[in-house]
Amino acid sequence: MSLQMISAINNSSLIQPGFSLLNFDGQVFFFGQKGWPKRSCPTGVFLLDLKKKELKLKPAFFSKDSCYLPPLRYPAVCALRGRIESEKSQYVIHGGKTPNNELSDKIYVMAIVSKSSKKITFKCTEKELVGDVPEARYGHTINVVHSRGKSMSVIFGGRSYIPLGQRTTEKWNSVVDCMPHVFLVDFEFGCCTSYILPELQDGVSFHVSIARNDTIYILGGHSLENNIRPPNLYRLKIDLPLGSPAVSCTILPGGISVSSALVTQTGDKEFVVVGGYQCDNQKRMFCNTITLEDNNIEIVERETPDWTPDIKHCKIWFGSDMGNGAILLGIPGDNRQLISDANYFYILRCGGTREDEEETAQTCSQTSTEDPGDSTPFEDSEEFCFSAEANSFDDDDIDTYNEDDEEDESETGYWITCSSSCDIDINTWVPFYSTELNKPAMIYCSNGNGHWVHAQCMELSERMLIHLSEANVKYFCNEHVDLARGLQTPKKVLPVKKQPMKPLRRKTSMKIATPVKKSFLRRLFE
Repeated sequence: MSLQMISAINNSSLIQPGFSLLNFDGQVFFFGQKGWPKRSCPTGVFLLDLKKKELKLKPAFFSKDSCYLPPLRYPAVCALRGRIESEKSQYVIHGGKTPNNELSDKIYVMAIVSKSSKKITFKCTEKELVGDVPEARYGHTINVVHSRGKSMSVIFGGRSYIPLGQRTTEKWNSVVDCMPHVFLVDFEFGCCTSYILPELQDGVSFHVSIARNDTIYILGGHSLENNIRPPNLYRLKIDLPLGSPAVSCTILPGGISVSSALVTQTGDKEFVVVGGYQCDNQKRMFCNTITLEDNNIEIVERETPDWTPDIKHCKIWFGSDMGNGAILLGIPGDNRQLISDANYFYILRCGGTREDEEETAQTCSQTSTEDPGDSTPFEDSEEFCFSAEANSFDDDDIDTYNEDDEEDESETGYWITCSSSCDIDINTWVPFYSTELNKPAMIYCSNGNGHWVHAQCMELSERMLIHLSEANVKYFCNEHVDLARGLQTPKKVLPVKKQPMKPLRRKTSMKIATPVKKSFLRRLFE
């Protein structure tokens, strides 16, 4: 296991406790920013670009027929991958917290609809469910099981706000463990069914869940009612015959006491559990290897990475799985940083994955983190869930030829660096003027041989831009306007001719008006 520190170049303040990572065919996307999306990236989804120990966030785009996807933190996230390699991968997102601290009960399916070397477009669809729909929650898990040629999603655990009828002013935002019900969701028909199992007595959240074929293993977790982290280890078996599904639960020995742990897949049957908390005021610095063989699970302790002093002494940590045995870790920055909410980031590599086989395993776990602004440290009230798949993750972004890119070649002149202060980027640009559609407005600078500059970089108002486009005048950019003024000879300004006034007309009118008034008075008094 190797630990490598990286530096965040742009938009680092968006990466706060509660985010999730989505791995689409080796490309990792960031989801769940802190706060509502801004104009620079209205979708709230970013491509995680990692090159030479530098991390950059590049905005992603949604298709026109997509539904709105709010920036949910601490949701349950799981990958939907078909057994056929040609089938496109999708992600399921359920629950989570909005920036207003409202809990979501909606479920979304997110997939890539178009992809080129310059632009990736997603489509997000909200699924309508009927039946025993799970209540709004966070800190839970969602997995996909396969049985008898059919697939279903399984939702378990989490926390939610206390019912409205039980709320008081002092406990308005208090949370409780959700009932330990198991929900089966059929996306094909939109049906949802809940199951009550006698083996599951207490609610649990921020646990680890690993799914393989028709079996789900639930490990650890935190019980808010008892404030304990019991060494739970459950095995859920889901059978999907032609009739009603059959769900059974078995309590297994050999569990570990942990909550909010990170898990990543390092092989077809091998997973690594990292981080989390073993009690309210102590991080869990150990690592474990989980191996799945048929209906058996084996958990052994493995070597730990060489944690840095900053990681050892920090009170909280957070992160998510990047795929291919890599984990993105974050710890709060110190007060010496210029940005108060900035964090330090590390890449933890636990090992590589083998090539995808017919039966792929899926993982979903509640990752560690506390949001210092929402709760006190060491509690598991602000945590989130993510999914990991055995996909290759390539740190090198190599541009390859694609026929879909041909339509963009004629527009490359719009994405130049027009000046030293130019910040126009094809991946982050959004229309600024009402006249813009899919390209930034540009204006020609007449200095020397001439060159084009972006109107937005020149800080031109829309009224001025329209005036310059209609008027037959030369324009000089901000860098050349002073030089152009020095070379120009001031034009001779002719004195303004004043129109002579005509006082005689006014006097005449007065003379005419005065006798009329006098004659009128004479007649009046005669």
